Amino acid sequence: MLIDLSGKKALVGGASDGIGKGIAMELASAGAEVYLMSRNEEKLIAALQELDTSKGQKHGYLTTDFTDFSLHHQKLSEFFKQHQIDILVNNTNGPQAGNVLSKGIADYQMAFDLLFKNAVMATELCLEHMKSQGFGRIINVSSLTVKEPQDNLALSNSMRIALVSWSKSLSVAVAPYGITVNTVLTGYFDTARLRSLMEMQSKSEGVSISDIEERRKASIPVKRLGLPAEYGFLVTFLASDYAAYLNGASIPLDGGLSKVVF
Repeated sequence: MLIDLSGKKALVGGASDGIGKGIAMELASAGAEVYLMSRNEEKLIAALQELDTSKGQKHGYLTTDFTDFSLHHQKLSEFFKQHQIDILVNNTNGPQAGNVLSKGIADYQMAFDLLFKNAVMATELCLEHMKSQGFGRIINVSSLTVKEPQDNLALSNSMRIALVSWSKSLSVAVAPYGITVNTVLTGYFDTARLRSLMEMQSKSEGVSISDIEERRKASIPVKRLGLPAEYGFLVTFLASDYAAYLNGASIPLDGGLSKVVF
């Protein structure tokens, strides 16, 4: 099965590193023209140089800060005046870790803007073009915590489940236009975000980061962390015509970590 996304334009959030970069690289390898979004321009430029251009694609990037909703909205609106996107990957940096008793209203508002409003806004900017051409792919990068909340990720737990619920409703509304909406529920991937969380856990428990990492690996049936490229493989499939009948799904990508049946 050869996936060919030639002629498609993709916009990938958080794409200067980690999962976002892995997604962008695989979409480009399949022939898509990819636009990277992140707040770190230096990393964006470096990532841009790594994207496949063997099919003549011309990639680009947008420097923007997901934590500043008003400014991000302004920048993205300007971007969409010049570009039409066929494949949208909603991915941002995660909110601060912490348990439910350590977070207040301001924290939840920040997380709501970051994880929910940003995705809704970007999707709304894409939809008219997708509807007019009878094709579109909206893919959300989420987390297993929507099914199995983690005590130290109260903000993420709360806002990601809201996005999944909204996405399910959206998938029904846009399906007649040839647009699909799917969400990936992320397990433990070898990224800077996971390293940061493991470092916090290491300090909290007074054990080494390597011990924390080995413990996490041991909890995963395949006994290793996921690779960003493997995330890209799934998203590239979801973006293709082969996934045209897959809609409104929340797909675990976790090496078998989740204990939930449905």
